[in-house]
Amino acid sequence: MGDPVHLALPHASPQPAKGCAVCAEMVVRRRAARDRGDFSAVTDADVEIRHHPHPARRRRH
Repeated sequence: MGDPVHLALPHASPQPAKGCAVCAEMVVRRRAARDRGDFSAVTDADVEIRHHPHPARRRRH
């Protein structure tokens, strides 16, 4: 057998930028995806929110 697999806890859901219509739409899509159990779509929305560019917001790595 191989070495044990160590899984990290998932990232917390990112917060949308205030006043951003794109982020607000992604929050709606994320909520709908979570309600229907589509966690792949939840992750897609989280990635879009996390990487959507905003001049005043620092990007976390």
